[in-house]
Amino acid sequence: MTELIRRQCLDADVGYHSFSFQESDDAALPVPYPDAYDFGTFLSAHPGRIDFYSAGHTHTAAVTVEVWDGPAPEPTDTHWDEQGEVDFESASGQVAVWSMSLGRTDELIDLSPGLWRVRVSCTGRAEAERLSQETGTANRAEKYLVQFWPKEF
Repeated sequence: MTELIRRQCLDADVGYHSFSFQESDDAALPVPYPDAYDFGTFLSAHPGRIDFYSAGHTHTAAVTVEVWDGPAPEPTDTHWDEQGEVDFESASGQVAVWSMSLGRTDELIDLSPGLWRVRVSCTGRAEAERLSQETGTANRAEKYLVQFWPKEF
């Protein structure tokens, strides 16, 4: 049975419908964020980074990150608006949250270097879109659960 190693709650600054998890030191990445960002695609992966497409234009999204020792259980406690899975390889094990408006933030996600499977679930998308259009911001209306586990499983 798989076990939860770590849970971390953080805020992600969303700008232009986007934020990213990317290697903390992006100097060695062939395509650093936001280059080649796939606008409109909920979840996409590039070497050393994962891009998220938000329903709101500019806001702060609430993000819970879970690191598991094996395949993470499917989250069933919430109705999810969107879900997706990608592979992610971290050379350093230090992943930062990146924003188009702020760049690299100080918030770090600690992983071991290596290949990971990542499941992303999101709720509150319609509310984030509505608030973003009506008030210009939708702070914490959109919520993400990001689950990492080693790819060898």
